[in-house]
Amino acid sequence: MSKLVIVESPAKAKTIKKYLGKGYEVVASMGHVRDLNPNRLSVDIKKKFAPKYEIIKGKEKLADELVKLAEKSDYVYLATDPDREGEAISWHLAYLLNLDLNDNNRVTFNEITQTGVTNGMNAPRKIDMDLVNAQQARRILDRLVGYKLSPFLSQKIRKGLSAGRVQSVAVRIIVDREEQIRAFVPEEYWSIDAKFIPKGERKAFPAAFYGDRKGKIKITSSEQAQQILDSIKDAQPVVEKVKHGTRKRQPAPPFITSTLQQEASRKLGFQSKRTMKVAQELYEGIDIKDMGAVGLITYMRTDSLRLSEDALNAAETFIRAKWGDKYVPAQHRHFKSRANAQDGHEAIRPTMIDLEPSKIKDSLTSDQYKLYKLIWERFIACQMAECIQKTTQADIAMNDYIFKASGYRVSFDGYTVLYVESKDTADDEKESELPPIETGTILRVKEMTPNQHFTQPPARYTEASLIKALEEYGIGRPSTYAATISTITSREYVKREGKTLIPTELGEVSTKLMEERFPKIVNVKFTAQMEQNLDTVEEGKSEWVQLLTDFYGDFDKTLKKAKEEMKGVKIELEEDKTDLICDKCGKPMVVKFGRYGKFIACSGYPDCKNIVKIVNKTGVPCPKCNGDVIVKKTKKGRVFYGCSNYPNCDFVSWYEPVNEKCPQCNAILFKKKGKKPKLFCQTEGCGFEKDATENNE
Repeated sequence: MSKLVIVESPAKAKTIKKYLGKGYEVVASMGHVRDLNPNRLSVDIKKKFAPKYEIIKGKEKLADELVKLAEKSDYVYLATDPDREGEAISWHLAYLLNLDLNDNNRVTFNEITQTGVTNGMNAPRKIDMDLVNAQQARRILDRLVGYKLSPFLSQKIRKGLSAGRVQSVAVRIIVDREEQIRAFVPEEYWSIDAKFIPKGERKAFPAAFYGDRKGKIKITSSEQAQQILDSIKDAQPVVEKVKHGTRKRQPAPPFITSTLQQEASRKLGFQSKRTMKVAQELYEGIDIKDMGAVGLITYMRTDSLRLSEDALNAAETFIRAKWGDKYVPAQHRHFKSRANAQDGHEAIRPTMIDLEPSKIKDSLTSDQYKLYKLIWERFIACQMAECIQKTTQADIAMNDYIFKASGYRVSFDGYTVLYVESKDTADDEKESELPPIETGTILRVKEMTPNQHFTQPPARYTEASLIKALEEYGIGRPSTYAATISTITSREYVKREGKTLIPTELGEVSTKLMEERFPKIVNVKFTAQMEQNLDTVEEGKSEWVQLLTDFYGDFDKTLKKAKEEMKGVKIELEEDKTDLICDKCGKPMVVKFGRYGKFIACSGYPDCKNIVKIVNKTGVPCPKCNGDVIVKKTKKGRVFYGCSNYPNCDFVSWYEPVNEKCPQCNAILFKKKGKKPKLFCQTEGCGFEKDATENNE
């Protein structure tokens, strides 16, 4: 007989088993065991929104095995993840296994280490029903919106559409940005950029036109720019004022879920779904050489910047040993979480500070190593001394006009010796180190160039900037960002173009319909308020059934009104039309959407059932048979390229072919994507390769 510990995943079970040792059986529930039936509403609205849970299809055998194990065990501990979802899974398991909800059988681990597991097992508690009810409220709320609104959208726009409480707001944010871009009217402005060389020096430094002694002057035309240039043509540039100063740069805080996703997108090119998958692996445990299964980071779904004193002390010791006393700040750095942070867990940090990424690289996959290195460096850097820069600002007079130059030099690198945070947009002002100049220094002009510019519209959202916006608006929670972005792209409300997110016609039309008919559902402030209301349920300050009652009354009336007023109305999408004519009945062919994706069908259905498969041609001839190379996908959605004459031709490649021949062997070249894209030849023994960006210059 033994004690049974139930966690969510086999990897987590393996790591925890190592720390608990004999006397414990550790098994995985594989996530939720019970849930709402996906094929029906499964919520009894008339009976206080009572959910109708059932064993998830395909998990019946697992559920039976868990029941048998529980019956044979002396005691059962529920050790699912330490958040709302994990609490709900434990509650469902307690129901399944007939456990007493008043028992102290719930344990949580902020980190999967010997200390973390021991501390968790030493502090069992009751299942937190406030957390469970907050999760139930969110689940039922999303089910009501999705299952009530989705059929309406499918009927009015396109079959198979879905609506979601958070996803619809995310799409609206992207659509609103696109509308701002379209409405933007660029304004012309000019700059005058100069390069000066101090007397007796050889190195030039840059400066930019500022204005005159009365203040800044905005140059709006080439005539105005030329007039200024003419007036200073023969003027002697002189340094009129120099200001020296010191600038201290502070390190970025440790990661929370949203900032981890943002930085992994900027620095590593990871999509948020990929980031969270890898982070989950690092948390649950990795087999490290000579160490066994080890949880490498703390829990990765958090919005708190709190750090334990043990971690801070360990970081100080490590920094002092590796870089010396001057890299250790006078006191530990503590960071303030945002106002509505739940503060349930620490910030994301490495569990063992002295476990440097380079030491365990051989035990990690490429993605695991990159993300662990990012988390480790960010945490260590946040506890290092500030970077100190000596700044110089100079005013340069030419007659009555002023040019300004600024620069800096690093007098102490501090935390930047290890890590510097990335930004969504590059800083327009590129500072460089200035040569030794003082007031009265005589300069000569090396260059004086007028440059035309136009004001730019707001940038389209990237995954990083969208997550940042959702967080700032208070939309969703750390665990929802990745799923939300994955949903809106997979359902084609939004498409990716490089790193940017652009609304499709479907996204824009559905958002417009939602704005007209269900303004609250796509209202940013309303959705943010709903998140706050869910938080009050978690805190035990409000009742979850009342929250649903308050929402549903107005929602149901709005839905009934929309159905009545739009009876018989069908919105046509331009992107669903094609130029093809059915070869069987002569009617236009249209794009349809089925369970396996897009296809082209006759608009005369059901009288005519002609169907044509959509083929995405690359425009490149097959190197084997001269047929069309087309884009294909594996069952898991991975893109590859093959010949349209398959199976008669077996050409296939993971790399995209391009319309360019190899200069060495005349074969077709292929494109290798990444931060530094390459064009290369696949012919055995050739080896030709070149930078793919050269083609875009």
